[in-house]
Amino acid sequence: MAVIHRTTMSPGKLELLAGWLPLRPWYRGGTGGPQLSKAGGFRLDDPEGEVGIEFMAVTDTAGDGPVTYLVPLTYRGAPLKGAEDGLIGTSEHGVLGRRWIYDGTHDVVLVEQLLALLAGRTTAQDQNESGTPDPTVEVRTEGAGVPQGLTGPGTVTDTAGASLVTVGPVMREGPVSTLTVSRVLQDGPAPAGDGVPGRILAGWSGPDGARRHGLFARLAAFED
Repeated sequence: MAVIHRTTMSPGKLELLAGWLPLRPWYRGGTGGPQLSKAGGFRLDDPEGEVGIEFMAVTDTAGDGPVTYLVPLTYRGAPLKGAEDGLIGTSEHGVLGRRWIYDGTHDVVLVEQLLALLAGRTTAQDQNESGTPDPTVEVRTEGAGVPQGLTGPGTVTDTAGASLVTVGPVMREGPVSTLTVSRVLQDGPAPAGDGVPGRILAGWSGPDGARRHGLFARLAAFED
């Protein structure tokens, strides 16, 4: 079980994201830099208890209209070899010391736990309370659902509204699939009946305080 410490981080998460977000192909703000506020999200537990995993929704009000982005984050006590492209920055944690903060689509621990959530092998946790499940996170499956034994990430490709992460069998033989992580959140139901084995929907707060709910991630149909 992840323990959420009531302490400081310097620089803070929003401060780090303010410098990182404008460099992403899915950023829709202006040239003056984002104006960010936390909008919601959830956490997942690392079975080894070493890596913090958070799916953070942040709203930027700097552009023509508010945009809410999804940023999956991992917090590590040392650099993750091979994930240099996913490093957002480092921060001094008031209890744990220096933390390396990654865009979690590049982190094997987050990807594997997201797959476990899709497969029903783990439970989403409250973003702000230790040891508290978040019942508002919805996992939908179709057909046979998500098979066991998938791992990743392989390649990570950013598009205008999502990150596409290749995942495949642990033994690296057999079909691979694409895990799509939404980056620009859209309020509304996800389409059903399109052959997607699994999807995750969750909520966040709009700038007006109203609750929104939409697609956070989906696993695409398998390809040979």
